[in-house]
Amino acid sequence: MRLLSSGELAKELGISRRSISRYADAGLITIALVTPGGKYRFELETVRQELRELARQHRKDIP
Repeated sequence: MRLLSSGELAKELGISRRSISRYADAGLITIALVTPGGKYRFELETVRQELRELARQHRKDIP
């Protein structure tokens, strides 16, 4: 399992690094590791699954 920085994850997902940080801070995506310097690391497939589920829930909530 390769852990990605927020910038690498953002590039893989096609969204901004700031969005990744906001989602992580809000607890919407799982932070796999916090480095000693306080940087987040993520597992790509875990985050993809979490974002899919969030999108699915969002679509259900729209009238």
